[in-house]
Amino acid sequence: MIAAEDLVALVRNYNPKTNEKLILAAYDYGREMHEGQTRKSGEPYFTHPVAVAAILTEQQLDDATIITALLHDTIEDTRASYSEVAEKFGTEVAELVDGVTKLTNLQLSSSESKQAENFRKLFMAMSKDLRVILVKLADRLHNMRTIKAMRAEKQVQKARETMDIYAPLAGRMGMQWMREELEDLAFRVLNPEGRASIIRRFVTLQKETGDVIHRITSDMRAELERAGVEAEVFGRAKKPYSIWRKMQEKKIGFSRLSDIYGFRVITRTESDAYTALGAIHQRWRAVPGRFKDYISQPKTNGYRSIHTTVSGRDGKRVEVQIRTRQMHEVAETGVAAHWSYRDGVRAQNPFAVDPAKWIAGLSEQFDAEEDHDAFLEAVKLEMYSDQVFCFTPKGDVVKLPKGATPLDFAYAIHTRIGSGCVGAKVDGIRVPLWTRLKNGQSVDIITAEGQAPQATWLEIAQTGKAKTAIRRALREANKERFAKLGHELVRAAFENAGKRVTEKALETAARTLRLEDAETLLARIGSAELTAREVVESVYPNLAIKDDTVIEARRAVIGLEHGQGFARADCCQPLPGERIVGLTHRGKGVSVHAIDCATLADFEDQPARWMDLHWADGVHPPVYTVSLELTITNDAGVLGRICTLIGEQRANISDLKFIDRKPDFYRLMIDVDLRDAEHLHSVMTALEAESNVASVERRRDPGLAAAPAAAE
Repeated sequence: MIAAEDLVALVRNYNPKTNEKLILAAYDYGREMHEGQTRKSGEPYFTHPVAVAAILTEQQLDDATIITALLHDTIEDTRASYSEVAEKFGTEVAELVDGVTKLTNLQLSSSESKQAENFRKLFMAMSKDLRVILVKLADRLHNMRTIKAMRAEKQVQKARETMDIYAPLAGRMGMQWMREELEDLAFRVLNPEGRASIIRRFVTLQKETGDVIHRITSDMRAELERAGVEAEVFGRAKKPYSIWRKMQEKKIGFSRLSDIYGFRVITRTESDAYTALGAIHQRWRAVPGRFKDYISQPKTNGYRSIHTTVSGRDGKRVEVQIRTRQMHEVAETGVAAHWSYRDGVRAQNPFAVDPAKWIAGLSEQFDAEEDHDAFLEAVKLEMYSDQVFCFTPKGDVVKLPKGATPLDFAYAIHTRIGSGCVGAKVDGIRVPLWTRLKNGQSVDIITAEGQAPQATWLEIAQTGKAKTAIRRALREANKERFAKLGHELVRAAFENAGKRVTEKALETAARTLRLEDAETLLARIGSAELTAREVVESVYPNLAIKDDTVIEARRAVIGLEHGQGFARADCCQPLPGERIVGLTHRGKGVSVHAIDCATLADFEDQPARWMDLHWADGVHPPVYTVSLELTITNDAGVLGRICTLIGEQRANISDLKFIDRKPDFYRLMIDVDLRDAEHLHSVMTALEAESNVASVERRRDPGLAAAPAAAE
């Protein structure tokens, strides 16, 4: 625990005119009131108020706020009273302590109706004196730092409350450092495995690339010095939760994530900031669409900075923020910059915006709102940028993740509404179902009797609830058809393994794979959710299926008429394991396309030419060529490692050509011979894990005409 004299010294460092006697008196009074009380960890309880006060000294806050931190639990948890605190330390401190006590008693994670009223009280308290919430945020930060002493279920409750309420509130008030730390501490409780995996990957990345931060920082300092700009440069890896959230939003793996490092350039003047930007863009390639100038167009909370993303060493992207020292103080501490002291007087930062105006405006805006639920949703609309709040025609609020569509909205109301959806109106205008919804929009779902979920909806839906309901409906609708197809596929697989398929074998496989019954098993095979080979192996786990088992080319596809030949379409290059359809060509056989091939749209008005085809089960010869487009760093030995990686996956490179050559990266097209979709997945996964591969994509080109096979 920090001693009283040391705490006073921390305050004196930024406020030489501090009232030392009053702070010491508050320290002694708080220690006396909490005498005999302990925390869950067994430590004396008073260590907590002292730690909260120390956190606030880092933000250089005034004496009244520091004293409030020392006493913030006295009125609630000890024999101290409001009148006694006011008598000893003044009305200002007593009001602040009372305000923090009221905030502490609010159960912000309670039921929706009660939560709405508590949010109203929260904002009313904040509008009276913002220092109340500063103390409360510091209180929550220390509690999260020491959360391990709590029971597991209590940890989860506090972490969720922190993630949902206190972290966004800190961010809204411009206190980004506190938001990031609160999010990361909550992330450690709510998803320890996810956080640990991010950290492990960071360690691996550092071993592979060395100290990237030090190298880039040194390079930036050298460039700025050449440009005659006097500036400080700092670099850091982004917080695990920030990286995790970006991975979830972009739906990509760690290896494909760019700009995981951030750099800050702190200049003396605003003109130096723009000069620094020019120097950085001359040295590194700017990433299009990733430049924002918050100096000329500040955020509402006073935040000012230039943001840009550039391609750094090894073809990796890094984010750079450029700002002056005064702008940096506001960016780091937000509301605290308005209250902070320097040399005994309130610091006058021209960029600090008093967030009290925003809070007072918000409270005034909803003060006349009688509907508590409407107040709550409106407040959340203001605070949470990663969620979307839309309205039904009756005015009910529907909460959805960012990026949600009208289809997600329909399923959020009711599964029946979602399944019967045929269209949607947003703010009275008819829109496609794939439209991304925005905050505050009114959504009217149009339904029709007899409508059923479509397979294409899986690409449109963003929420787990919608996707699960769509899959379930599709499975039920197609169960009989898929079961017939599945029976044919599994029969061929059993025969290929030298076994005979029986009802008992199918029931055993269903039980082993934890499915309801044999019919469900067959339907899963027919819908490509399960392979026939997996079924054979579930019944005969010790059966060795040799890799050189070959199905003749003319038997590779099921559904062709006798004597018909086929060719894989070059536009989509389908593989065994993927859903396929055929297009007949008079006198020339059938071209086989992947079910999601864009070329098929050109033949929607010619249903007579479509054929329902399926790959035969078994191991196919490795002669199916797929084109992969890679972006790799321009460095010695990289191309050789790429070729070795592909070879290690037992795939053959049949062609390779360069598309684009730049100073820091190459783009190339590699044709790879593969067995099936699973083989493709293993090759792409191995390439994505390679640190020198910036991106790897399977080429899909609707412009390439398919060449159908001649009839056999």
